[in-house]
Amino acid sequence: MRIRELNNNEEPPIDLLLLADPSRRLVEEYLKRGVCYVAEDNKAIVGVYVLLPTRPETVELVNIAVSEDEQGKGIGKQLLMDAIQKSKQMGYKTIEVGTGNSSIDQIALYQKCGFRIIGVDRDFFIRHYEEKIFENGIWCRDMLRLSQDIN
Repeated sequence: MRIRELNNNEEPPIDLLLLADPSRRLVEEYLKRGVCYVAEDNKAIVGVYVLLPTRPETVELVNIAVSEDEQGKGIGKQLLMDAIQKSKQMGYKTIEVGTGNSSIDQIALYQKCGFRIIGVDRDFFIRHYEEKIFENGIWCRDMLRLSQDIN
């Protein structure tokens, strides 16, 4: 598997990005302001993430996703570790990520990779999404904010 920056002339893998964030409007906004990276396996895109500068020395990892038929193979962890490494190389001191209160597997992965919970944005998904989101049988209402110092 190879992880690379999406070329300017390539269309971003919207269907894959929408797995991580069901709002096409928000995904398109992230893509305008961030840098998109894709994971390829035999020239097929199997994963994606976007790094979005937010504050001086801080970058946010948004829209990290793995194609449904490739999940459970460690690709998400590889994407996460790649994002951390690229953020370090670009000189960022902190990497942040936000995820839904219902995203149990993602919350565990982030913590296993060194992220710590720094806050809760209550009712984030109620304010920013028209339809209710359910995951793991849980209503996704709040965004958990996690952070890691990387330099």
